[in-house]
Amino acid sequence: MTETPITTHADEATESKCVVRGLDFYYGDFQALTDIDVDIKKGAITAFIGPSGCGKSTFLRCINRMNDLIPDTRVEGTMLIDGQDIYSPGVDPVDLRRRVGMIFQQPNPFPQSIYDNVAYGPRLQGIRRKSELDGIVEESLRRANLWKEAKDILGKNGLALSGGQQQRLCIARVLAVQPVVLLMDEPCSAIDPTSVQKIEDLMAEIKDDVTIIIVTHNMQQAARVSDWTAFFLQELAGEPAVLVEYDRTSELFTAPRDKRTEDYITGRFG
Repeated sequence: MTETPITTHADEATESKCVVRGLDFYYGDFQALTDIDVDIKKGAITAFIGPSGCGKSTFLRCINRMNDLIPDTRVEGTMLIDGQDIYSPGVDPVDLRRRVGMIFQQPNPFPQSIYDNVAYGPRLQGIRRKSELDGIVEESLRRANLWKEAKDILGKNGLALSGGQQQRLCIARVLAVQPVVLLMDEPCSAIDPTSVQKIEDLMAEIKDDVTIIIVTHNMQQAARVSDWTAFFLQELAGEPAVLVEYDRTSELFTAPRDKRTEDYITGRFG
């Protein structure tokens, strides 16, 4: 594997939400990620790009400890969110996943009403007053660009919605518990173009309040929606993936500093 250090041009004046230093990740004896250093900026959208199998989703799941649910995995290194080491012994992973919400490639609404999908998290937090839940449901659906379509059918089963609507319902469900970070693992790959536009619009609308990290294979989408981009690469089969380059999206897509990045974004491989 080429021992070229990560190329970074991160703006130190921009406050970091998530700071990662020397992160290694293992599935059993297999090392999937090596020596990841990155500062995810607050109030911004960061895109993770790279070929399939290069560790993007694995790293994304490190940020809310979803990989803890996979047997025989381990993390080495440091990951801080708002200055707190999320892998320290005193951290509750369940509470972490409330603060660091996640949207998956396939929409996964609960088999219950639209209203109950969104109210689920607040109810777990002890909110019972209907007027308060009504306000949270409406605000969350508005932020997810779904209120106009759903306001008259709140009692309808969430599974009866279209794929794009289901994905926005899942986003509303996450937003209802007021996360500080939103992880999105290829959230637009299984939905129609109209819904893609609505999800991209809502990302832009909420990023000041919720730091967003998105994994995408769509270079056009990464260039459209993100403020920062990180390029991951596994150069040889069986070797751990590395973070090759991290920069403002405008810089990385127009003047990449690493030839491997240039080769990928211009379609020479991947």
